Amino acid sequence: MSKRKHVAVLMGGWDSERPVSLSSGNACSNALEEAGYQVTRVDVDRDIFNVLNALKPDVAFNALHGPFGEGGSIQGLLELLEIPYTHSGVLASSLAMHKDKAKLIYQAVGIPVAHSVMVSRFEAAREHVLDTPYVVKPVAEGSSFGVIIVKENRNHPPQELLREDWPHGDQVMVERYVAGHELTCAVMGDRAMGVLEIVPMSEDFYGYDAKYAPGGSKHLLPAPLLPKIYQDVQKLSLMAHQALGCRGVSRSDFRYDDTPGAEKLVCLETNTQPGMTPTSLVPDIASHEGISFVDLVSWMVEDASCDR
Repeated sequence: MSKRKHVAVLMGGWDSERPVSLSSGNACSNALEEAGYQVTRVDVDRDIFNVLNALKPDVAFNALHGPFGEGGSIQGLLELLEIPYTHSGVLASSLAMHKDKAKLIYQAVGIPVAHSVMVSRFEAAREHVLDTPYVVKPVAEGSSFGVIIVKENRNHPPQELLREDWPHGDQVMVERYVAGHELTCAVMGDRAMGVLEIVPMSEDFYGYDAKYAPGGSKHLLPAPLLPKIYQDVQKLSLMAHQALGCRGVSRSDFRYDDTPGAEKLVCLETNTQPGMTPTSLVPDIASHEGISFVDLVSWMVEDASCDR
């Protein structure tokens, strides 16, 4: 490894996940400096093309979250500049960011998913488009922004979808709610790592506060599952990573209903830019595999390339 490789860590941006990205980016920058890299922290704004063109780093470490950073846009810009970058490329990033497109890929290769429909937010606010309980999700957001759980005893569809300041687009995914365990598994290169169970401490689901507030959730690692289910999650995570064309590190999320006689495991989504904050999941999973945070981010830098 070239100890003086110049790495531009891209963070911040203007999407709703800006605070998460800044936390991820600073943590990764500190680790890369500890590993001996020359690091430039770049708070991304709309002049990023010119900034990077002047900076000319050896590698761009993508610590952006949200549609611009995860959906293929920054990846395309880095391809134009011919700067090697971490994580997935243009197509895989775009497919994974758009949950409806990713589900089509999952179904094509045999990855189980929950039944869902795509509708306008206005239709979803007018009537229940699925039997309760169900979940309403923005089609291209992260960190659980805009997610609404409609429980069985809710008579009326979610009226918050009609807010004039609704920031998550007019198309939403309405998906059957799957009760049970919240599971996640990271893939690093061509291998699935451990399976982790997330237990939110104060919410019904793994929402924003459960993700990022200290003490917001408990991480059970390895997840206390039957060996077959544990291995199934690993196998399906690797299948999702490969079917979408992901590179570097990804993380796939699952729900597992272990109700006797009704056992069901479904894949919810694949995250091509997993959070790298102090409370994030991938660093925990890697640590359990004997991979330190410094070694994890160093591996990502050495794995970086164009044409991903």
